[in-house]
Amino acid sequence: MKKMKKNDIYEITIEDMTEEGAGIGHIDGMAVFVKDTAVGDKAKIRIVKTKKTYCFGRLEELITPSPYREVPPCPVARQCGGCTLQHMTYEKELELKKDRVIGCIKRIGGVDNAEELFEGIHGLQERADGCYRYRNKMQFPIGIDKEGHIVTGFYAGRTHSIIPVDDCLIGHPVNSFITKAVISWAERYNVPAYDEKTCKGILRHVLTRIGFKTGELMVCMVINAKELPYSEELLSYLTKAVEDYGGNIKLTSVICNINRENTNRILGDKEYTIYGKSYIEDLIGDVRFRISAQSFYQVNPYMTEQLYDKALKYASLSGTEKVWDLYCGIGTISLFLAKKAGKVYGVEIVPEAVKDAKENASLNGIENAEFFTGKAEELAKELEERADVVVVDPPRKGCDAELINTIIDISPERLVYVSCDPATLARDIKLLKEGGFELMRFSVHDQFSRGMNVETVCLLKKYPMDTR
Repeated sequence: MKKMKKNDIYEITIEDMTEEGAGIGHIDGMAVFVKDTAVGDKAKIRIVKTKKTYCFGRLEELITPSPYREVPPCPVARQCGGCTLQHMTYEKELELKKDRVIGCIKRIGGVDNAEELFEGIHGLQERADGCYRYRNKMQFPIGIDKEGHIVTGFYAGRTHSIIPVDDCLIGHPVNSFITKAVISWAERYNVPAYDEKTCKGILRHVLTRIGFKTGELMVCMVINAKELPYSEELLSYLTKAVEDYGGNIKLTSVICNINRENTNRILGDKEYTIYGKSYIEDLIGDVRFRISAQSFYQVNPYMTEQLYDKALKYASLSGTEKVWDLYCGIGTISLFLAKKAGKVYGVEIVPEAVKDAKENASLNGIENAEFFTGKAEELAKELEERADVVVVDPPRKGCDAELINTIIDISPERLVYVSCDPATLARDIKLLKEGGFELMRFSVHDQFSRGMNVETVCLLKKYPMDTR
């Protein structure tokens, strides 16, 4: 096999996609990753980086476009580091996500009959906006372009170079009015953008959260200063922006978050309210939630309701069960389940989230849910009530190994696992299988359209040793 070198030109056919949305092809058996390609493309590529067992290429020319290609509706789709699949039909996107989840569960999880247990992939085809305009939260970095003008947008892939974006198509259309208002205000009153190289300047990010059912809007300004100058004037600009947008959006909360650290973390620990409340409210089903700037709350409200409906179905509650919701966040799944359970115990390591969960329970008049602060793997051992059902919705890294062992020891009748990463989900399924659990069924939910990330909800049951 000829050794590949940087700047070599090859022709390849794209066979699959990576988790990051790059195309995968092969040259003499070696994997080549090429951004901006689609499954089925025949392309001329230039090698830009080589490793021992794989390399990276850059698209030079499309020889034969894939039948699954389409023109991205966003003019900066290729430069922006946000969406990675806008150049592909939505039907093919869903197929790739389905195949990825099933493949991980079979290959990593050791579940040979994964196809038989799969209950379908749920997408956004039936919405008026389809797979666009679904995100209820956006974070726009603020910077300076080459001409010295303030811009907002998104970082180019794997960089901190801001690609100016007037209107992000996966976000709510009111965002365009908000970012333009922030730029106009900053230029009018000479409020400087933050410079990551010098750590000087004030404006770092503008974050928006929107209640799709309530119409409530939060604007959070993240700053490198003790307080935001000309905040009353900013409020006037934001108020006019919402009025210009029209529709059913109400400016409900304007927050200033202070982040003076030299860090990639967007939000700092301190904040204060400029206008209105320190939170907005929204609903999942008929359960109302208060959402702060810091709250974890699923970004796709349309798909979240379907996801939680499926989790509720898998929990199969009759009204008497004791349910443990580990990694409960602000109580979104806990309170959804509390409608059908006898008692729900939520566990979360972030104290602010537990405080929000308790307030959300009170807001909805739900009295059969309790929330505890601490590590799930530690508190689960201390809860005296035996769990009939355990629900886990961990971060991308999956469940802690100690928690897996605790769940095996607790031996609930049903385990509902909600995952945002198929690989770590499959790893945990394998560990749970070794502890006596069996995967019964699972469904896939397109929570993050136009990118490769996806949510999966699984039902596992544990059987007595003599029946396996």
